[in-house]
Amino acid sequence: MVTSVALVTTIAVVPASATARPGPPPGPSVPDRAALRAALAAVPEAGAPGVLVAVRDGRHDWRDAAGQAYLIKPRPMQPQMRHRIGSITKTFVATTVLQLVDEGRLGLDDPIGAWLPDIVPGELGTQVTVRMLLNHTSGIGNYTNAMLDSYASIDRMRVTTYAPAELVATGLAMPPTNAPGAGFSYSNTNYVLAGLLIEKVTGKNAAAEVQRRILRPLKLNGTSFPGTDPTIRGPHSGAYFAPFGVRDLSEFNMSWGWTAGEMIATTADLNTFFRALLGGDLLSPATLDEMLTGVPMLPEVPEAGRYGLGIYSLPTPCGEFWGHDGAVIGHLTISLHSRDGARQVSTGINISHYHVGLPDPHPIDIAWNTMLVTGLCPTSELSSRSAEVVRLPRVSQLPGNDAPVAAP
Repeated sequence: MVTSVALVTTIAVVPASATARPGPPPGPSVPDRAALRAALAAVPEAGAPGVLVAVRDGRHDWRDAAGQAYLIKPRPMQPQMRHRIGSITKTFVATTVLQLVDEGRLGLDDPIGAWLPDIVPGELGTQVTVRMLLNHTSGIGNYTNAMLDSYASIDRMRVTTYAPAELVATGLAMPPTNAPGAGFSYSNTNYVLAGLLIEKVTGKNAAAEVQRRILRPLKLNGTSFPGTDPTIRGPHSGAYFAPFGVRDLSEFNMSWGWTAGEMIATTADLNTFFRALLGGDLLSPATLDEMLTGVPMLPEVPEAGRYGLGIYSLPTPCGEFWGHDGAVIGHLTISLHSRDGARQVSTGINISHYHVGLPDPHPIDIAWNTMLVTGLCPTSELSSRSAEVVRLPRVSQLPGNDAPVAAP
């Protein structure tokens, strides 16, 4: 799914061949508002119905939107709108699991079979650890690859309630992608298992634990797990899956994503969450270090980015940034942050799967990427690297784009 169960995801910030550079220099700089507005306006001009963004640099906070929230009943996109964030859910869930580690209730190297013997029995349960779930090295198949196999499957999923154990069973029935711990292979099944671990350890609902531990203390009032409620409560845009044209798919039973990609949030809430996480407000220093220790997402190009425990790092023209992307049917989101949390960009668009069959990056990808880099990097740091900003890899190179839909 998204980056959870999503079908498509956002774009990488630099070419896969780029080398990660040192992080941004100390001390924030004021974002270039004129450049940001121009870059924002270019996204709907490139073909996205609408785009919303929250940019933070130190004490300076800028939120804006452009384009249309709906195609049939045009209404301007608004920056406070709630958005399905897909696999960014994974960062919230991983943080909750790691809080249990901090509390001594769970070990990162515990075999998952010790906790979930009825769900993952036998040898696999003894080989796969909690860490392997969180950094996608378990080798367990990705259940969404089996579910999202046709355009017809989307209509079926919209109105179906899936039990977490059913999703896991689908993933476990698939051929393993690698031996446990041998390499990175993105799988939504890992994070449904992480949700089940939370419930086993705490005896409480996984979504309620995320709410109690993260959403409520940080006052993330625009962020939620909708459960089986297909409606996005509060102001929101439509959700457009490009092959379906102007049909709005914003009403969707997201039980198929659960703790791998069910959540809804605002871009401002995402910045608040990642600032607290990277600032050490949610985890101990040692556990946060574990979270940020990653494995190469592309082993043949290790400098292209590393996946930690529910969070990944990407090289950009102005240093390494941390975050996650998310894609569900009709909504794409990406949230990236400097290691100290001083520079932050969270942004979403209300269209997905616009790049099907294209050999090169779509104009939406190029425009959205340019806006993202404009928010992350001061103009002075980009002046000598402007060519890098538009030299992009395929959108499929980010972890969330792991479940393409086949032809009808």
